Amino acid sequence: MAPAGAAKAGRGAGWGSLLRRTWPVLAVCAGALVAVLLALAYARAHFLPHPYTQEDIDRAVLRTLETTTLPSAAAKAYEKVRPSVVRVQGLSAGPIGEDIEVGTGTGLVIVDTGTILTNLHVVASADWVKVVFADGLESEAAVIGLRPEHDLAVLKAKIVPDDLFAATMRSTADLAVGDQVVAVGFPFGIGPSASAGVVSGLKREFHSQDGKHLMTNLIQFDAAANPGNSGGPLVTAEGEVVGIVTAILNPSHQRVFIGIGFAVPIENAAAAVGLPPF
Repeated sequence: MAPAGAAKAGRGAGWGSLLRRTWPVLAVCAGALVAVLLALAYARAHFLPHPYTQEDIDRAVLRTLETTTLPSAAAKAYEKVRPSVVRVQGLSAGPIGEDIEVGTGTGLVIVDTGTILTNLHVVASADWVKVVFADGLESEAAVIGLRPEHDLAVLKAKIVPDDLFAATMRSTADLAVGDQVVAVGFPFGIGPSASAGVVSGLKREFHSQDGKHLMTNLIQFDAAANPGNSGGPLVTAEGEVVGIVTAILNPSHQRVFIGIGFAVPIENAAAAVGLPPF
């Protein structure tokens, strides 16, 4: 039998040997555990959501308002209606066969298959009509309807863009004096151009350009309009069409704007192509 001291020494040597053999494994396990704990701590600090207070939200909103320039109401209205606005040219043959422009104005797509509203006086003297869409596509257009009492003509384009949009129309029933409006068109052929103003009056009367018809129930507005705006849309701040620009008033009989324009309510204009009233 081995002495007791020798037995104790043998057991101590055995534990030491075991520790030396397993130490690498223990070190790896300990390292892995530390790595997992660090990863959990990082995830908690960086990825797990933390509750936001109302003060946090208010500061974020204020910072956005201070650093971001928001589009104006007129800019938003213009961008909404712009894809539906076209340039209209009334053309006739010149003495040597060239095209002569006898009328220039604006049109509004109200049916996405290419039905367009414009003013009768824009195309009345033309032998044929050309329209230019917002994407630059040009097309000949046929006059398929007339409503002289409202100075309106209905056009049908022969070729239309694949992604043509019809304008959004809105009833004038709740339109009020002072409401913001934007006129979009091609004044003097320049455009598309936008001008902003307000509704100046309702249910106005004005004689048509040919002097043969008394137009009634017109919208009076003060957004700048000039020759070439005729047939273009008068839209609300939301970009919804409430009228078709048809005339300007100038006591001197000059063809420039002095602050009074008239638009046919969209209900009358839509009726010209058989669209139901609002």
